[in-house]
Amino acid sequence: MESVTTSDSLSPLGDDLLERIRSRAPGHDQANTFPAADLSDLAACGYLRALVPVQFGGLGRSLCDVARDQVRLAAHAPATALAVNMHLVWTGVARTLQDRGDTSLSFLLHEAGTGEIFGFGVSEPGNDLVLTGSNTDARPLPDGGYRLTGTKIFTTLSPAWTRLGTMGLDTTSPDAPKIVWTFLDRSDPGISCTDDWDTLGMRASQSQTTVLEGARARADRVFRRLDPGPSRDPLIFAIFANFEILLAAVYTGIGRRAVELAVDAAERRTSLRHEGRSLAQDPDIRWRVAEAAILMDGIYPQIDALAADVDTLVDHGPQWFALLSGLKHRATETARLAVDQAIRVTGGSSYHAGNELGRLYRDVLAGLFHPSDAASAHATVAAAWLGPLDV
Repeated sequence: MESVTTSDSLSPLGDDLLERIRSRAPGHDQANTFPAADLSDLAACGYLRALVPVQFGGLGRSLCDVARDQVRLAAHAPATALAVNMHLVWTGVARTLQDRGDTSLSFLLHEAGTGEIFGFGVSEPGNDLVLTGSNTDARPLPDGGYRLTGTKIFTTLSPAWTRLGTMGLDTTSPDAPKIVWTFLDRSDPGISCTDDWDTLGMRASQSQTTVLEGARARADRVFRRLDPGPSRDPLIFAIFANFEILLAAVYTGIGRRAVELAVDAAERRTSLRHEGRSLAQDPDIRWRVAEAAILMDGIYPQIDALAADVDTLVDHGPQWFALLSGLKHRATETARLAVDQAIRVTGGSSYHAGNELGRLYRDVLAGLFHPSDAASAHATVAAAWLGPLDV
């Protein structure tokens, strides 16, 4: 199987485009601004429609293809890759369902094909149930729609999304409680974004807080009503699969770039102790570069394999969630270790605020906070291998 590190001739991400995006990344990080020009370029080349089937106006690329693309994009601008990731997740969810005969999100594929941009509004303060519970109140309307009131955090693409995929808890209907999944239109009243994204890293993603105050979800945009708690509904699998694989790809891109920068530093730096020879000849430096490369080489084929399994409808049964959460945890931790080795190779120059590797060090730390975190991933894998805890 071709490595995830290589590009293909059908990818919309050309080298010139990626270099333009890379050139803008330091400025957005320093100024804490949203990469609007990056998003415009990515829309113009069709990248936002990459996972949308051709019949809906998209490029029809596979999840495996797009995961490889995200590795490449993140190696050039991690925060831009993370921002666009959430739009790609929703189009991937709709594609995954469509491939399995579920047309409930066909409207999303159609709208993505015509240029709408989708945000991911799921995370909430104090909600560690993530997909299986909600602190947002979903109040039913007579026409089958809902009004949502609550707070969503880490809403990536906040300055740019036109549709927000979100959920809330219906506690008043006769069959309550139900978790209601729906999409909100940016132009509707009752939706506001708080300009509160001033973080250590991933600054250009502008993952601001979104406040819903009776925001109206139209009946034709309510696509699921599920019981709270663990669910075998295909939607939950589709969200988990696309989110974890594409997130792993973003952080893998950071690790890939760290190896490149480590090689560059080793070849560029010299040592008076060793009579001006390149540090690429120093055994300790060579070991560190090799260690970073070895770590990263183990992640690329895992992303390829799991993404290809989603594409080809492989059924891993109850092991799916363990495999996916394990991938995300392994990818983010591996990228962090690779960046750490690269910093040790590069030396004190990476400690300057404007240094690219210093920025990667700050960006890679964000991987600790995305679902599934370390505790959740280990609990999921333990349950898959050892069974549930006794109650």
